[in-house]
Amino acid sequence: MAVRAEKFISPARLTRWLVSGPPFVFLLLFFVMPSVIMVLASFRYPGEFGGLAPLTASDPAVLQGVTLETYRFFFSDPIYSRVFVKSIIMAFATTLICLVMAYPLALLIARSPKKSRDLMVLLVILPFASNFLIRVYAWMIVLGPQSALSLMANSMLQGLGMEPVRLLFSPFAVLIAMVYVHLPFMVLPLYTNLEKHDPALLDAAQDLGANAWQRFWRVTFPLSLPGIFSGSALVFIPVLGMFAIPDILGGTGDMLIGNLIKEQFLGTRDWPFGSTLSIMLTVAVLLIAWLAAKLAGKRGSYA
Repeated sequence: MAVRAEKFISPARLTRWLVSGPPFVFLLLFFVMPSVIMVLASFRYPGEFGGLAPLTASDPAVLQGVTLETYRFFFSDPIYSRVFVKSIIMAFATTLICLVMAYPLALLIARSPKKSRDLMVLLVILPFASNFLIRVYAWMIVLGPQSALSLMANSMLQGLGMEPVRLLFSPFAVLIAMVYVHLPFMVLPLYTNLEKHDPALLDAAQDLGANAWQRFWRVTFPLSLPGIFSGSALVFIPVLGMFAIPDILGGTGDMLIGNLIKEQFLGTRDWPFGSTLSIMLTVAVLLIAWLAAKLAGKRGSYA
């Protein structure tokens, strides 16, 4: 018995519980339980003054407030599907632009001297020193109708015989702010990956006759795929649920799924339908992540 007790409270097992226990409890309390509450709320009726309707009536034998109405309403109205599609397109566009802009920058940082590299990384993360909303509101000045950018763009369009455009309160304003806010989340994973590449591989490819373009596509790019997938996930998932930027810089027709969820909880106070939209968003994110993982696995098997 003493041997079993000593084995049960062995230092290795105690250390393992002390290390993994707090994160497990944190995820259980602040991720699993809210998700379960959201799922249960999606099967309820909205209350008369918002929130959730009571589960039981005066008669305890009669169960009320449990329904599939919110899911039926979601799938019966095509407007919600269009909002989902528009949100996914915006997330894909933001991720693609961030990747195109971040890859050369991350490659430049990774191949720079150590002293310059640290300064460049500091400049990449420097925007995080200011408040998120302040940075978004700053774009209202940059894209305003009297800003230098708007005046220059409209002058060029008028010179080409085209109608002037409004940069602020448009999909363009939402997209450019999304890219601006999330670009560091693409640069940092790419830089972390590219920094670990062995330069001897490029030297070997050059010795075998590969030019600079071939060395990039045959050596650098395949090795950087984990960084690309990590950065894409860090950009795509937050953009898909973002509501602050479309609220501030978007027009009346630029509502994304995040804005719709926020409106259901804080505006109309229809918590069951807001929960349903949140669950659909979570399912969409998990499905896209699963498809990306499958494609990444196939790409790795063919390499």
